[in-house]
Amino acid sequence: MAQFPIQIAKEVEEALRNGKAVIALESAIITHGMPHPTNVEVATRCMAIAREHHVIPATIGILDGTIIVGMNHQEIAALAQKSHPLKVGRRELTIATTTGASGGTTISATISVAALTGIKIMVTGGIGGVHYGAEHTFDISADLPQIATHNIAVVCAGPKAILDSALTCQYLETHSIPIIGYCCDWLPLFYTRRSPHAVTARMDHIADIANYLIAKWEMALQGGVIVANPCPPQQALESQELERLLQSALAEAQEQNIQSQQVTPWLLARMAELSHNRTLEANCALVYHNAAVGAQLARAYSPTNNPDQ
Repeated sequence: MAQFPIQIAKEVEEALRNGKAVIALESAIITHGMPHPTNVEVATRCMAIAREHHVIPATIGILDGTIIVGMNHQEIAALAQKSHPLKVGRRELTIATTTGASGGTTISATISVAALTGIKIMVTGGIGGVHYGAEHTFDISADLPQIATHNIAVVCAGPKAILDSALTCQYLETHSIPIIGYCCDWLPLFYTRRSPHAVTARMDHIADIANYLIAKWEMALQGGVIVANPCPPQQALESQELERLLQSALAEAQEQNIQSQQVTPWLLARMAELSHNRTLEANCALVYHNAAVGAQLARAYSPTNNPDQ
């Protein structure tokens, strides 16, 4: 009988067993989200930020067919050096494990693995969503249904800037996924701090968000929560500049027939080129900010809530 190849780091396993704070970190940012060596630097810095807040980081990725929950620095470096890593969504999890492949987990796969281990707080840059033209292509990220069906809080800077934010918000509403704005009234859009879309509720204190999560799930209101945390103002882009970069990149993607899972990494890379890396700098800043907020939320949510844990 086949066994599910999963390896949980000892410190992660101990923290979960003892009710201490843990955050899940995705690894597609390493394989497909950022260039080398920035990808490794960001992944390791997010782990350090978690530890600074007395939280155990659980970076989730796949090396040679084994799902690792709590990757160490060597494993992250090894994943970053793979020549053709998979972009692993929920659909590809079993493919990777049965073929011995290596890959970075997207939000959908990270949520699936976090659910197996009981991790309730996840940190990422921006969520996937509904792409432009989805009324013809049906191009909707697998992230969204996974958030809708799992009890997890996803700390992010809103949907990625390349998405149709209006349709993404409509999907979230239809599937009863609340957007909690941390110190903000309007949904951020990745590189920019504000969109025309109001959040479901604004909360200015981490403890209030933690109490909301506890109440929601104790009431058996199944499904995840978006905790929207805007990009720091020093690195954020103005909406007009972002729109100009996006439209230029989208036009090029259409000309080059970029499709499916390659759309997001291609657009993000092209926008970084067009902006002379300003979008990459914003991406790094927002991920670090999300890691700090996510760690604080995990501390507030954890049963122990002990500053010395």
